[in-house]
Amino acid sequence: MSNTTATWARFAALIGGNVALAFGPWFVRLADTGPVAAGFWRLFLPLPLFLGLAWWEGGRGDGMGASRRSIAMVMAAGAFFALDLASWHVGIELTRLGNATLFGNAGSVILMAWGLITLRRGPTGGEWAAVIAALAGAAILMGRSLDISVATLMGDAFCLFAGLFYAFYLIPAQRARRTMGQWQVLSLVCLAGAPVLLVIAFLLNEPVWPTNWLPVIGLALSSQVIGQGLLVFSMKHFEALVIGLALLTQPAIAAAIGWFAFGEILLPLDIAGMLLLGGSLVLARTKLRSVSARPAGHGTAGNAPRHR
Repeated sequence: MSNTTATWARFAALIGGNVALAFGPWFVRLADTGPVAAGFWRLFLPLPLFLGLAWWEGGRGDGMGASRRSIAMVMAAGAFFALDLASWHVGIELTRLGNATLFGNAGSVILMAWGLITLRRGPTGGEWAAVIAALAGAAILMGRSLDISVATLMGDAFCLFAGLFYAFYLIPAQRARRTMGQWQVLSLVCLAGAPVLLVIAFLLNEPVWPTNWLPVIGLALSSQVIGQGLLVFSMKHFEALVIGLALLTQPAIAAAIGWFAFGEILLPLDIAGMLLLGGSLVLARTKLRSVSARPAGHGTAGNAPRHR
């Protein structure tokens, strides 16, 4: 395979991963379980595949230097990921799919701020632009949601909280990637997160056992296996800016699904808010490259954040 062909194949994998992830909120709405229970099945169903890939990684010698601290760090990351999915899935049920996808990825801006705090410096011009664009886009989208109903505003808030939890999932998970294989990390995250989601679903009295398995299987395949799998592969080959631009396909596709399947209409002001917030995520990922390149102990490390 030529270098050009390989580059296009990797780019197709990057776009394909984002497209697969954009279908996640649709499957959450279609599931006849509760939204948190759907998150449990998302993490639980792919476990045999992830454990098999983790065993294969161990056989190749990847991740053999993992310490108990690294394992504990990943388990903690899995708990935060469970809280992220619980809050995000509840928000998906209450707001528009495009809003849910954008706000759910707001953890990138939060992660950039965390990196600056650990580096003990203030934002530069580009970083300020990312923060201002994020705040302006969020204000427009949440104002539009309030025009529709208080419920959609609450949905946006749940998705923003999910973005906060997502950032605290990414920080320990990415640090653990220094000594552990990617499939080992994903396996431990699923092992730690699935029981948390199951407990939350029971506490909320949600229906857990599906009568129609297709939506939860589709969610597990699209979001966890195909989406995460393709992104784990492609992120080794692209700059953070390219990854951030690819992210913009997610809210666009999710908004199209919301219009087609649920009659969710986007006005020009909605599109403006999405462009501002999406642009802030691109800027955040670009800046995260320089933050993550710092020596160990200085905030985030490794590749740019993985999307849902």
